Amino acid sequence: MKNNILSKALIAVLFFGLAQLIQAQDEDVNLSGQQNIISTAVSFLDIAPESRGGAMGNAGVAISPDVNSQHWNPAKYAFIEKESGVAISYTPWLRKLVNDINLYYLTGFKRLDDMQTISASVRYFSLGDITFMSEDAMEQGSASPNEFAVDAAYSRILSDHLSGSVAFRYIRSDLQIGLSGSSGSENYQAGNSFAADLAFYYQNEIELGGNDATLAAGINISNIGSKISYDGNIEQFIPTNLRLGTALKTQLDEYNELTVALDFNKLLVPTPDNTDDPEETNSVFQSDDVSVISGIFQSFGDAPGGMEEELQEVNISLGAEYLYNQQFAVRAGYFHEHENKGNRKYFTAGVGLKFNMLSIDASYIIPVVQNNPLANTVRFTLGLDLDQMTGQ
Repeated sequence: MKNNILSKALIAVLFFGLAQLIQAQDEDVNLSGQQNIISTAVSFLDIAPESRGGAMGNAGVAISPDVNSQHWNPAKYAFIEKESGVAISYTPWLRKLVNDINLYYLTGFKRLDDMQTISASVRYFSLGDITFMSEDAMEQGSASPNEFAVDAAYSRILSDHLSGSVAFRYIRSDLQIGLSGSSGSENYQAGNSFAADLAFYYQNEIELGGNDATLAAGINISNIGSKISYDGNIEQFIPTNLRLGTALKTQLDEYNELTVALDFNKLLVPTPDNTDDPEETNSVFQSDDVSVISGIFQSFGDAPGGMEEELQEVNISLGAEYLYNQQFAVRAGYFHEHENKGNRKYFTAGVGLKFNMLSIDASYIIPVVQNNPLANTVRFTLGLDLDQMTGQ
């Protein structure tokens, strides 16, 4: 009974806070009256690379563990019921604008024992082909810019209800700006960075309305790492990110299961100083002499519009998943970003099917804002349950 009351109170507080935050975000409090978007290098790390969380409005830090937990919260692997699994995802990106930008994502995990799990992923972002032209419109060659990240994580159960994880990541961004020997290309180099994630996951079995339920919460501070440079001089922050959220999974009956999830997301990099004086305005990439750690702490209170603008920098994800007989899933969600911080607002939808050792998931973005370049974005994920293959 106590758990039931506690869970209802927690849900009420979370959704009340969500309503207040959206209301605060939608008030035009940017003192300059203009957008003040936080930009970073290698922003492909922020793209949801798989279909389940992508179909739930990018809410994934506290939903039940699955093979794709590496991106959202690797600490969830410690509580996963399977011994091993792999998945591959494909996302044609910005198809409304171009037809050759793609994101590929490969991830997998292996349980070491009842307490420990290891996992890894590879993310490859192809930016298509670029043809270089001379001043007299003559072709001078072509390039295929790309970015990728490789990471590995270790997850461990810390108590009956809590787990933790650390992940380490190598990031390479080869934008191939200019041809060899062309003006401005002699100083260009591919950017490299190393980063780490720190994550925790909490889950507890409760009773809700006479049904078994699981209340979960998660936090993931990702991409804590070195700045990246393409010329050996100017350094740009990578997207250090804080994701915090909760989820409630309810077993409606023997065959039907419902999950609702809520995530809050904030970049932990300095906010550009959007002033009218060029001498006082920081670079759009915030390449000033601020260390990564200082930038993280500074990001909680450096917005020119004060705390009201800080609230605008929090993105909100709300998602739901209906699962029938552990085989068929229907998902939906909503993602909210303030107008002054990028104005990404869209609904999401998706489905999932599981056939013995194989699972197939897809998601779809439905933007609220017209002419959104994310319109009609589709994600596909193919998962393989290695336990079924090995007979475990």
